[in-house]
Amino acid sequence: MDHILHQLGGLLLGALPTAVLFIGLVFAYRYLVYGPLLRMLAERRARTEGAVEKANAAIGAADAKSQEYEARLRAARTEIYQRREQRMQALSAERERALDSARQGAHQRVQTARTAIDHEAAEARAQIEASIEKIAAQILQAILPASVGRVGQAPGESPR
Repeated sequence: MDHILHQLGGLLLGALPTAVLFIGLVFAYRYLVYGPLLRMLAERRARTEGAVEKANAAIGAADAKSQEYEARLRAARTEIYQRREQRMQALSAERERALDSARQGAHQRVQTARTAIDHEAAEARAQIEASIEKIAAQILQAILPASVGRVGQAPGESPR
């Protein structure tokens, strides 16, 4: 058994530099490869998360701006509709004034024409009344014979 232990001690002594080299290699790997790899992955994750957060912030800002633009657009449309309504009311009022003016003008022309017609009718009546006796005498002369017209006159007398 001594011999086995002696061989085992020799193997361990021969394996010691390999174990030291292995442990050194593990530390070197941790220091040279694994540490920088973890730092790079953490930086990458931070950049990715930062980019995602920036993208989310940009999306939120874009949503806020689009809502602001929509609010402005609604306000502008409301203002346009209000101005249009005011303009329509002004045009309607102007049209009503023009119609009233035209109605008044037409009413005045009708009154003037009525007055003129009444005046002409009065003049015509006056002329008719003035000529009634003359026309009646002409009608009587035309209808009645000349001898009947001298009732009460002697046959040789002239009419008065």
